[in-house]
Formats: sequence, C-alpha cells, structure tokens
Amino acid sequence: MSARCQVLGTTPGFGHSVSHSHVRTKRRFNPNIQRKHYWVPSLGRRVTLNVSARGIKTIDKLGIDVVVARILARGEKV
Repeated sequence: MSARCQVLGTTPGFGHSVSHSHVRTKRRFNPNIQRKHYWVPSLGRRVTLNVSARGIKTIDKLGIDVVVARILARGEKV
C-alpha cells in the first residue's frame, strides 16, 4: 500500500535522524495511513479508501458523500 492519503493527498516527508553524537542519517516520515471501508449512499455501494488519520477526521466533519465527490472530481478511482 502506498503511503498516500486519497482524501488529503498527504505523502511522506523526508528529513534526518540526529543521533546523540549529532550524526545525521536520512529518514522518512510516513503519514498514518489506514485502509477504511465506508458506505456511500450516493453511489449505493461500499468504497475502500486509503486515508490518513487526519483524513478520517475530515470525512467525519464533511461527510463521506462530499469527500467521495471531491475524489471523483479529481479523476481518481474509488
């Protein structure tokens, strides 16, 4: 599963791990991606989305119908 949120488009961030001796090594900050199933009344079916924890809160706030309409408007498949 890719580390990309279908709702917000969140992708991994990159930076450094800094050790006690201050040696810096590359690291990757992945978003908290969850695979969630939602019933979408407007489509009349269940959809599976890869969403971040913040994306789940966005769905709770706006509603699944609005979020799925935005995803479909971008041309993504649900």
